[in-house]
Amino acid sequence: MADYLVIVESPAKAKTIEKYLGKKYKVKASMGHVRDLPKSQTGVDVQHNYEPKYITIRGKGDVLKELKTAAKKAKKVYLAADPDREGEAIAWHLAHSLGVDINSDCRVVFNEITKDAIKESFKHPRPIKMNLVDAQQARRILDRLVGYNISPLLWKKVKKGLSAGRVQSIAVRLIIDREKEIKRFIPEEYWSINGAFLKGKKEFEASFHSFDKEKVKLSNEDDVKGILAKITGNEFTVQKVTKKERKRNPAPPFTTSSLQQEAARKLNFRAKKTMMIAQQLYEGIEIGKEGTVGLITYMRTDSTRISETAQNEARGWIGSQYGEEYHSQAPRKDKQSSGAQDAHEAVRPTSVLREPSSIKDFLSRDQYRLYKLIWERFLASQMSPAVMDTMAVDLAAGGVLFRANGSKVKFPGFMKVYVEGSDDHTEEKENLLPELSEGDVVYSKDIVPNQHFTQPPPRYTEARLVKTLEELGIGRPSTYAPTLDTIQKRGYVALDNKRFIPTELGEIVNDIMMEFFPDILDVEFTAKMESDLDHIEDGEIEWVNIIDQFYQGFEKDLEKAEVEMEKIEIKDEPTGEMCEECGSPMVYKMGRYGKFMACSNFPDCRNTKPIVKEIGVKCPKCDEGNIVERKSKKRRVFYGCDRYPTCDFVSWDKPLQRPCPKCNGPLVEKKLKKGVQVQCTNCSYKEETQV
Repeated sequence: MADYLVIVESPAKAKTIEKYLGKKYKVKASMGHVRDLPKSQTGVDVQHNYEPKYITIRGKGDVLKELKTAAKKAKKVYLAADPDREGEAIAWHLAHSLGVDINSDCRVVFNEITKDAIKESFKHPRPIKMNLVDAQQARRILDRLVGYNISPLLWKKVKKGLSAGRVQSIAVRLIIDREKEIKRFIPEEYWSINGAFLKGKKEFEASFHSFDKEKVKLSNEDDVKGILAKITGNEFTVQKVTKKERKRNPAPPFTTSSLQQEAARKLNFRAKKTMMIAQQLYEGIEIGKEGTVGLITYMRTDSTRISETAQNEARGWIGSQYGEEYHSQAPRKDKQSSGAQDAHEAVRPTSVLREPSSIKDFLSRDQYRLYKLIWERFLASQMSPAVMDTMAVDLAAGGVLFRANGSKVKFPGFMKVYVEGSDDHTEEKENLLPELSEGDVVYSKDIVPNQHFTQPPPRYTEARLVKTLEELGIGRPSTYAPTLDTIQKRGYVALDNKRFIPTELGEIVNDIMMEFFPDILDVEFTAKMESDLDHIEDGEIEWVNIIDQFYQGFEKDLEKAEVEMEKIEIKDEPTGEMCEECGSPMVYKMGRYGKFMACSNFPDCRNTKPIVKEIGVKCPKCDEGNIVERKSKKRRVFYGCDRYPTCDFVSWDKPLQRPCPKCNGPLVEKKLKKGVQVQCTNCSYKEETQV
């Protein structure tokens, strides 16, 4: 039997670490937590200092028995769960279950699963930090008090299967508030004037800027006509040329939140998928002769800090590949976000020398794409700024001034490797202007007025919602992916074209929460609670005091809700259709994923149908049916013939009513990363992409 027992959370992690430690060490997995609050009751004694009642998690009995047997035979037990609050709590629960002294040097932590990092961490074991455990306990107890007290109320007053939580309720509220903003929004008309100009044979663009040195608001067509009337002829004089050099710094390396956002933008990954694949890269992948190795550092972090060793390795690699001028002249110190715990490093590759292309054959497609994203972001963060030459040119005619802006990359710096994505697709592009000097004459080729309308604020994508929650100080890196998953599973929100929209059920629950539990939905209150949890971790506040401060007000809200909350009956609406199976009227019912059609004769008749939306297009396959919008089991929108299964036409792309002008074939709207493009399914015809 091995002299030492090491306990981690997952078998994959155990396999990787055991290889590095050698024969004297046996590494086993606890499969996450072994103890937790019971599912059948609140499990918190509010009368006795909120004492938690922990029990062995159902199904973990055999795991715990195996760990106890191994612990008895070992000279020493090391608890090597993840390096965060949750990991510290797992280690604490294991220590209690296995009889390990929490004040002994039993706790080992590492930020990356590499041979050097593992061996170094075992040279510095430490006692379990109870401040971290208390912070995790406080969060768990708070969430249990909220969830296990409000959820039964919702079951009783609205419908079964509902839930409430501190972070999830705020997320739903943000989505609903945004939807209200969109509905209240009144578009305002505005105009722009764009011109195509010629200097010799070189064409460039400029936009109307001002008249008689005064900014003019173009609110309607009359304003535009007034400006165009001032322009006589097509000669414009170059009035002013401004040339500047501008530096652009790289984005910092990834935190959990920024990784989720960028993976959504560039890889089209959901937050849950990003975290699942990052976990695989962290725990270890079999890389040929090198064996199993952890490819990235720990992926739950809100820090952008990078170790000196990693910085030096990156500087050396950048210098050898691109030249000394491409690495940053001094180690970059990125500003931490407010409230960042900075417990460990940013998400980065464990070695920059493992280039994505060199290990591509050992990774799945998604693992490769995410690793490449992390590798490139980290490398770029250690590179020198990009230098841009910018040029602004003012063109004047009759007091009317047009301005042209141009830029070109003088020195690419970090942009040689990576450029951060954007939610609104406004990535910087080169725009070259011809060489112009003051006094030059250019000629307008075409001047075109354009009508616009202001747009409402956009609905939240997963990336935008994660960013907003982080900026507001709501939740922590580990909470975002499960929160987004929960609010969809509960049927409070749905994804439409990758953007969140609230369901009727979500609005009902939100209204109840706003009326009876305003603190839970108060952004500042919830952000302060997160800050208090950080203070517990720092040893500045006792966790019981924080729970008590919260519960005193919460208990009163609960008592009031028990008495005053009225039962809400979600009535079935008639559809105007009859059930084809029994002849009874069909009704709209509220389900987990929103409304659906069902027979009113339930339970005698269990006929149900999804609600389909006609898009006004005849089926291109059978020419008899109509195309309807449907949703797959994964809630993805697709289009099919309403005569299914007689006609089996289906398409992920939205069919259009008009035919292809080139071959008369069917046209579809194909969704691209940056807009929608009309394409023919029969020939190569394409129309300009609409963003």
